[in-house]
Amino acid sequence: MKQFTNKTVDACLEDAAIALGVEVKELSYKVIEEKSGLFSKKATIEVYTIDDAVDYAQEYLKEAIGALGIEVTTSADVEEDVIRVSLDSERNPVLIGKGGRTLQALNELVRLAVSNKFHHRYRILLDVGGYKEDKYERIERIARRTARDVVRDKMDAKLEPMTPDERRIVHNCLTGMEHITTESEGEGAERAVVIKYVD
Repeated sequence: MKQFTNKTVDACLEDAAIALGVEVKELSYKVIEEKSGLFSKKATIEVYTIDDAVDYAQEYLKEAIGALGIEVTTSADVEEDVIRVSLDSERNPVLIGKGGRTLQALNELVRLAVSNKFHHRYRILLDVGGYKEDKYERIERIARRTARDVVRDKMDAKLEPMTPDERRIVHNCLTGMEHITTESEGEGAERAVVIKYVD
């Protein structure tokens, strides 16, 4: 996090964009101070980068999970504007939970914490001990097999309800497949991908 001071917020943003080598629209910031007097103007902003969000997410998770008496190690990277955080501990099954529910809850918790801290919506994907990667591979296999059945039978098929990141895997892996289109249907936890046949 870096602070920039100038006469106006817009001038601060321009300074920040130059210093960080990005466009103004890419900046996430918070106005710390803005004064407009008769003879002087002054504004100070605090600017965040995605690296700040990555660091905060890791520290937040270590503290939150540490409060449960579980020590974790974290590693993170940014891929296509998605913050990917991998966790590892001696109690990975506890962090994953039944059907990955605890992991999903932790994912939502850290996403909200980061959004609240930086006033910006970052996409965050948590994984514990490779659980998500393995699950993504299984989902891809199921999606491709189901899509082949849809093409053969010319009948639509609805998959099990999935989380947003899992549905994205299905949409991505079937994009460009002949005679196939995908749509998400349903609300909340019941939202699922429907694989449809098209001529």
